[in-house]
Amino acid sequence: MSVALIILAAGKGTRMNSDLPKVLHPIAGAPLLHHAMQTGAALDPARTIVVAGHGADQVTAAAHDYDDAAEVVLQSEQLGTGHAVDQARAALAGFEGDVVVLFGDTPFLQPDTLKRMITARQSHDVVVLGFDVAELQPRYGRLIMDGERLLRIVEYKDASEDQRQIRFTNSGLLACKADTLFDLIAGLSNDNASGEYYLTEVAQLANDKGLSVTAIKCDEAETLGVDSRTDLAAADAIFQSRARTELLNDGVTLAAPDTVYLSFDTIVGRDALIEPNVVFGPGVTVESGATIRAFSHLEGCHVSRGAIVGPYARLRPGAELDEDVRVGNFVEVKNATLAPGAKVNHLSYIGDASVGEASNIGAGTITCNYDGVMKHRTEIGARAFIGSNTMLVAPVSVGDEAMTGSGSVITSDVEDGALAIARAPQVEKPGMARKLFEMLKAKKARQSRGS
Repeated sequence: MSVALIILAAGKGTRMNSDLPKVLHPIAGAPLLHHAMQTGAALDPARTIVVAGHGADQVTAAAHDYDDAAEVVLQSEQLGTGHAVDQARAALAGFEGDVVVLFGDTPFLQPDTLKRMITARQSHDVVVLGFDVAELQPRYGRLIMDGERLLRIVEYKDASEDQRQIRFTNSGLLACKADTLFDLIAGLSNDNASGEYYLTEVAQLANDKGLSVTAIKCDEAETLGVDSRTDLAAADAIFQSRARTELLNDGVTLAAPDTVYLSFDTIVGRDALIEPNVVFGPGVTVESGATIRAFSHLEGCHVSRGAIVGPYARLRPGAELDEDVRVGNFVEVKNATLAPGAKVNHLSYIGDASVGEASNIGAGTITCNYDGVMKHRTEIGARAFIGSNTMLVAPVSVGDEAMTGSGSVITSDVEDGALAIARAPQVEKPGMARKLFEMLKAKKARQSRGS
């Protein structure tokens, strides 16, 4: 049976106090929406429908950033969760598979939980996801069960005292055959204090029609929603803790785990060493046996086996470090490839460039890649030696086993094996330094007397 996802992402998120739609606030470098879509992807959905409202253009762009096949429908008025799901009716007309309803602000739902919902759907018409709440709270609806049968969902304000003691509570997520779900939604009423159409009423309507309704359990932590900046910070902390533990279990050494910040897609191989205060932005892969030293920042890059990065290094998108590369302190690499054994150890910027095998880039070297309008590339061959404080004005190439003199400004290609020196000749004037100091001291004395 094919599956369609309906991801509810239309809320304003008033308590976020932000112009940014709630589902676009990031956890571990990725919008909340991407976390929900990533979890849903475990079902290999045939269709993914995102229901957008506030900031629909931004939500649409984010959805397509993750999956360009995702479909976005608009909920122009926020009239409840049932109304939100109903906005996908036209998009899913004729779809004969199952629908799973997810929330775009619930980042920790596990793929196995969704798979269990789909398994349960094979023997029940409607499957609701619930959890046992650790502490009784008035914010959750209670799931009223009769064995495996879910009789109804009772909101706390409508529950009796006995019902309020029930710990099995509603997450808001459900699975149902598409045509059945939309038939049930057509029967929803907004005859309530809020004037909204609630998806929770589907369980009661299904029972009234003699359909089979059940609820399965997940861990409470999976249902954590994000409604405020405080929630966002707490959710990010939970993600970081889980991701660090996973790396440790996979054989990665984290010298000070609590100081390392990971992104949702960070990949680190076993026996890699990550020193304190390292930040991983999105799109980073670090191979086994590499070392990332303290206070380095990596984003959109690949670090191969045996490479050493940092301390205080920055790898930007497009940085590709081959095996045994050395990138040292206060070095920035962007959109550049460093071949095996290449070294850029101190105070350098290597951007839009390639550095050949075993080449050494001296301290203070800069690839001058931007002319104010366009970017240009620098090509450095194998076993080249770039002297300290060399300016390589792109587009330019330095050949294999070539050398540049320290302080040179290289504007023309350097052939294989050549030495290029491009700096003004040194001029020395005997005694001039003492004379100049005396002149300056005298000037300062006159200024002091005048004041």
